[in-house]
Amino acid sequence: MDRSLYIAMNGAQQTMLAQAANANNLANVNTTGFRADFEQFRSMPVFGEGLPSRVYSMLERPQTDYQTGSIQSTGRDLDISVQGEGFIAVQGKDGREGYTRAGDLHVTEAGQLVTGTGLAVMGEGGPIAIPPAQTIDIGNDGTISIRPIGEAANALAVLDRIKLVKPDLQQVFKDSDGLMRMQDGSEAPLDATVTVASGTLEGSNVNAVGALVNMIELQRQYEMQVKMMDTTQENSAASARLMQIST
Repeated sequence: MDRSLYIAMNGAQQTMLAQAANANNLANVNTTGFRADFEQFRSMPVFGEGLPSRVYSMLERPQTDYQTGSIQSTGRDLDISVQGEGFIAVQGKDGREGYTRAGDLHVTEAGQLVTGTGLAVMGEGGPIAIPPAQTIDIGNDGTISIRPIGEAANALAVLDRIKLVKPDLQQVFKDSDGLMRMQDGSEAPLDATVTVASGTLEGSNVNAVGALVNMIELQRQYEMQVKMMDTTQENSAASARLMQIST
């Protein structure tokens, strides 16, 4: 295959992958606590006959955007938002511990405290279970207090404490299930300096306007790569005809 054609095909493919990542960001513009992904192209030399004077593009996701999304007041007792840096520890669907900023919590019929996507919230000793209660209160440090059914308003009992963590952002990555995890596979320790605010939720940090502009730019890049492929094929065909005439 002609090198120029290969480079153009590779560029078109990588642009499609970048478009997919950007589309995923845009699709989660209203997802609670969502963290956008950065995508960028890296130039890689093409090795073969002669010197590696040509390059092709390779898409990579160098980092996740950890900027805080907008905080909205909901007035709902089980809605919490992490203040500043930090994450809420949850149990992923694969059983491993992961970390999220999504604080839209609720209690299942079985009494388990889960996120809006059904992930069990971790406490000091594992997933948090809440017995039937008149009220449930979540303190700034993640402490869960309940008022048992039939008890007086001041009869609060401390039940558990949500595991809040603040790992070094250089040591975490965004896994395929959308949860943050430690790069070395370990579990982040509870950090007493992380606080939450009840009655509030953190929105997605995706900039919808920026994502739409990026989508248009990527579409133009893709069209340019397709045109380059057509031009390369036309040049190859013209060269072949000249060779036939000369022979």
